[in-house]
Amino acid sequence: MPKKNHEPLPGAHAPLGATWDGAGVNFAIFSEHAAGVTLCLFDDADAETRIALADRIEHVWHAYIEGLHPGQRYGYRVAGAYDPAAGHRFNPAKLLLDPYARLLDREPEWNEAMLGYRVGARGAIRPSNVDSAASMPKCVVTDPSFDWDADRNPRTPWADTIIYEAHVKGMTALHPEVPAELRGTYAGLATPAVIGYLASLGVTAIELLPVHQTGPERMLHHAGLSNYWGYNTVGFFAPAIRFASPREEISPIAEFKSMVRAFHRAGIEVILDVVYNHTGEGNQTGPTICFRGIDNAAYYRLRRDDRRLTEDFTGTGNSLNLIHPRVLQLVMDSLRYWVLEMHVDGFRFDLATTLARGPQGEFGGSAFLAAIAQDPVLAKVKLIAEPWDIGEGGYRVAQFPVNWKEWNGKFRDSVRDFWRGASYTMGEFASRITGSSDLYQADSRAPQASINFVSAHDGFTLADLVSYNEKHNEANGEDNHDGESHNRSWNCGVEGPSHDPAVLATREQQKRNFLATLMLAQGVPMLLAGDEIGRTQNGNNNAYSQDNRTSWIDWASADPNLLDFTRRLIQLRRRHRVFRRRGWFTGRPPKGARVKDLAWFRPDGAEMTAEDWGVGYAKTLGMFVNGRAIRERNRDGSTPSDDSFFLIFNAYQEPMEFRLPARSFGNRWVVILDTTQPTMSESKRIHSGGEEVHAAGHSTVILRRLP
Repeated sequence: MPKKNHEPLPGAHAPLGATWDGAGVNFAIFSEHAAGVTLCLFDDADAETRIALADRIEHVWHAYIEGLHPGQRYGYRVAGAYDPAAGHRFNPAKLLLDPYARLLDREPEWNEAMLGYRVGARGAIRPSNVDSAASMPKCVVTDPSFDWDADRNPRTPWADTIIYEAHVKGMTALHPEVPAELRGTYAGLATPAVIGYLASLGVTAIELLPVHQTGPERMLHHAGLSNYWGYNTVGFFAPAIRFASPREEISPIAEFKSMVRAFHRAGIEVILDVVYNHTGEGNQTGPTICFRGIDNAAYYRLRRDDRRLTEDFTGTGNSLNLIHPRVLQLVMDSLRYWVLEMHVDGFRFDLATTLARGPQGEFGGSAFLAAIAQDPVLAKVKLIAEPWDIGEGGYRVAQFPVNWKEWNGKFRDSVRDFWRGASYTMGEFASRITGSSDLYQADSRAPQASINFVSAHDGFTLADLVSYNEKHNEANGEDNHDGESHNRSWNCGVEGPSHDPAVLATREQQKRNFLATLMLAQGVPMLLAGDEIGRTQNGNNNAYSQDNRTSWIDWASADPNLLDFTRRLIQLRRRHRVFRRRGWFTGRPPKGARVKDLAWFRPDGAEMTAEDWGVGYAKTLGMFVNGRAIRERNRDGSTPSDDSFFLIFNAYQEPMEFRLPARSFGNRWVVILDTTQPTMSESKRIHSGGEEVHAAGHSTVILRRLP
């Protein structure tokens, strides 16, 4: 705490945030429309010292305070007009978080004092004069130093990348090999038990659901719930306190950095799911805890027809205003911070369409995509878009710049439709498993532009996908109206848990079908954490508020056969470049070869014709991929295996005798995978070219060509 009557020095207007230089701290905060900004310092007893920031340059209010050190807690009060009709909601009674804060001293909890307004007589909206400081967490000045010990980012090529989507707490809360005091934390995720598991599974990147600091939500608080997923950010630089272990000897920032370092040592990249499209302050009825009180009209997109209201392209109440250069700077500074200071390897951008919307809401009208493309730091990391939002024209699959990869919702929907036996799905299914060339090839993108998935945090788990036709979200407190309406899969005609051996066997078979399709398709596979061991949410397909066993991985109930099957699939993919080509199939023999790199077959062994693709009831497909057509080397310089494969996908309920291609495609074949079997192993029987192979109903059969 500064000495009494200590006059602050002017300091600098850059960088933004609280910057410690060893002798004191420079504070800088942007507010274009404020009439005044007060820095609030708090001692150990929560006594508050207020210091007016008298200096302002380029709408940045700043001061330098000598004698402050890391650990100093602070916040801001911002004065100005309370004029919702003009978009302004200043209220100096509310303590505000620094948008650039690196750390909070505790997890925010809901309190009515956070509301910046009160409802007066006849419904008039007036500013609330209730001081919120006692109920607000405080920002903390930090020391960025950390011993990275020669940390190196793995930089796994996209063609070799396998993503594992996980939640920090959900991954470790019930893990028997993680120490009890570390479960649910960054440190718990970094334990040898977890990292060793992921390494043995064969994934190359862990994609973490949001770890930015989140805010409280009134509706969930009153319902006794919380936002478990964390898509309600209020601190774009601060790691969420809720995932920090209780150890006093290490700060949450150092704990997060240690986690990243541990993953890198195992060759596993860390990708963050980030939410820059909106904040946790919600719509105009939400709390005033940061951006709204600092400069509502600058930070948020407001309705042109009524500036009292926020634009909502996201379905969460507000949309961050990336049209404003200072807000765009905030996002860019945050991204660079997580790369340069926290060493993360990339980002998955939630509802990325919103980030690209221009002044009229048009896609591509903001400077965000261009800023990313020219940034010398961010242009080199992994960039993944969730290419949609809920606004008009929000579905933008295959429309992001060429340096971006995309969650391919068309892959998910097509693969689900095919395996549930829907009509007229075979052609699109073939396109999706070969990399979605119809979406990405025209603008010179590679198959790796497609992030393939059949399940994700938002929706059914794989086990529930094959077990439920209807969602069961009653625990969310929204009368089961939230979440997807159905799962686009097939549940054997029995809803929910079953003791019928035939039903159970078919469901297990469908799981293996989905996993085989995912792992052997061109593009980048993304596996939802726990799908490899049969995790269930008991039919809840929107478990965002379920911080309990509904969402946590139950390691005690893990299916060892499914885990082994998944491991072997990943090994197959990693061993054979033909399943992760860097270029597109041509359907023609490559130079120096006699056989096509890709060919499609009917059950009678004849190649598919244009007419065959149009048969609506057809649900069985054969696919030949030529390993000898690969002219690429592995990352270590070695030559990949040149094995060729024949894949049979039978989505009929009935078995099919499928004739192998003529001997020009291969004379000797061996079955290496049959999804009717709980394990993946190579058969001893040798099949000749032109011979029939049995494919059970709803099954995948994969054969490897022998020399």
